[in-house]
Amino acid sequence: MAMFEQMRANVGKLLKGIDRYNPENLATLERYVETQAKENAYDLEANLAVLKLYQFNPAFFQTTVTAQILLKALTNLPHTDFTLCKCMIDQAHQEERPIRQILYLGDLLETCHFQAFWQALDENMDLLEGITGFEDSVRKCKPLSELGLPEGREWPQGRPAASLSLLSAVICHVVGITYQHIDRWLLAEMLGDLTDGQLKVWMSKYGWSADESGQIFICSQEESIKPKNIVEKIDFDIPWFSQGETAV
Repeated sequence: MAMFEQMRANVGKLLKGIDRYNPENLATLERYVETQAKENAYDLEANLAVLKLYQFNPAFFQTTVTAQILLKALTNLPHTDFTLCKCMIDQAHQEERPIRQILYLGDLLETCHFQAFWQALDENMDLLEGITGFEDSVRKCKPLSELGLPEGREWPQGRPAASLSLLSAVICHVVGITYQHIDRWLLAEMLGDLTDGQLKVWMSKYGWSADESGQIFICSQEESIKPKNIVEKIDFDIPWFSQGETAV
């Protein structure tokens, strides 16, 4: 993280004024992206600047750097970072591997096709290589060790803990705002075919409880509704007429 903080100050200066669009700064910005990947850090503004420079200078486009930017943006779902980055990549490059695979994974997550996501991730696990702390960044909660989930442990279907945690933030967010009750088997499947013990860890984390029928209580959605008063102010233009005049 020390290297990231040091580079962050220098990059911040590069992003001010016209130097932001100087292609000579691309090498520095690309090293900054790699540092983010290695040190589990994130700087959306700098990453967007890299993609903008690629737009202005197509000959300098780097597929590997772009893939790292997309993966880092994916860690910030459900925010719109991923969509912002995607819109700055031209169609031709979007068809290249591994960019095409990352965009597909992002689409599956954003549309809540979780089971399909797991299947696609199993076929493209190499995409996550080189992204340190990817699981914790996406999950945005305590490290795996603090949750009782050892780092590097193999999970269902041979997936490492990183891929399990990748889905947890997005899925738990969606479940929390969508369901009042959910079948235990369905939640386990959404989270990657978890065992009963693994599922209990996540239930404890989010305060969910199970009953004897196999249903998991998430929350009362009625209690989550927040009323909002909407006040509209409408101004009317009233013409003024001098004494004796009549409006037609």
